[in-house]
Amino acid sequence: MAVAKQKRRGIPATVAKSLKRICKDAWQPAKSPAVAGDVEEEEKDRIPGPVCKGKWKNKERILIFSSRGISFRTRHLMQDLRMLMPHSKADTKMDRKDKLFVINEVCEMESCNKCIYFEAKKKQDLYMWLSNSPHGPSAKFFVQNVHTIAELKMTGNCLKGSCPLLLIDPVFDELPHYTLLKELLIHVFSTPQYHLKSQPFVDHVFTFTILDNRIWFRNFQIIEEDAALVEIGPRFVFNLIKIFQGSFGGPNLYENPHYQSPNRHPRIIKSITASKYREKQQVKVVQKLRKKEPKTILPHDPTADVFITPAVEKPVEIQWVKPEPKVDLKARKKRIYKRQRKIKQKMNSGNTK
Repeated sequence: MAVAKQKRRGIPATVAKSLKRICKDAWQPAKSPAVAGDVEEEEKDRIPGPVCKGKWKNKERILIFSSRGISFRTRHLMQDLRMLMPHSKADTKMDRKDKLFVINEVCEMESCNKCIYFEAKKKQDLYMWLSNSPHGPSAKFFVQNVHTIAELKMTGNCLKGSCPLLLIDPVFDELPHYTLLKELLIHVFSTPQYHLKSQPFVDHVFTFTILDNRIWFRNFQIIEEDAALVEIGPRFVFNLIKIFQGSFGGPNLYENPHYQSPNRHPRIIKSITASKYREKQQVKVVQKLRKKEPKTILPHDPTADVFITPAVEKPVEIQWVKPEPKVDLKARKKRIYKRQRKIKQKMNSGNTK
């Protein structure tokens, strides 16, 4: 143990400080009632500061990282979320061969109890995990329509590290799985009070709205003049797939019946085109079979000749005089062109002599 600092007379430093404080309080003159009343009135009229001094009690930290194989847009989205959430931490990309349970150990090493994990598949499909590590619950989403702050170029702006307000759709309170997601979103996206990296200002809003069985995320700036909202970005849509009891696994609490995997749509298109091709081939086979069939000769129907009218016979004319020969215009033009050419050649030969 470190030896406590002592003064010259052998009194410890902590004891000396407490004695000083006691003496100062004893010798401080008592305030008159009139002066005390003025001070109280001034304190009533005084506008308090933006944030009072306090301790950082909510020690929540969130880990934001991804798997290998993500696109540039996903990487920029991760950077935007880290910038908007001052209580977030980053980590290296996880190998796709590793199991998801390893993320709980990574969160424990980074002293984080919440996690946002982006999982990329086929270099085009993006999945997002929101988890309460290590006990759960956790939710898996399919992310669509990702637009980053740099891509949108909106007019809104906010301070780096400022605390956001969470505006959540009232539809979240209607169904039990949405209420669970609401609590998970509040714990993940809200900034802890008095966090060391946070700023004591509230100047932007995170909105979570439900439309078309999907959750739409937007980020807006609060304008001080008229409390209007101007979008900052990023924006993305995430479609719920499953809710698990544990962190990155465990028994299923809810499975979305409206979710369709991204592979199903191209599979349906391929099946439609394949069915059209099969129909064309079947039509061709039927046509070939019809051509090979012997033709059925129908017996002569006597009633078919009822409406036949005989043609009027024209008198035969015999031409006794030889017709005049037709003038061939093309041959005539060729002859005229040859004559003119010969005349030009004679003229040119005479000039040269």
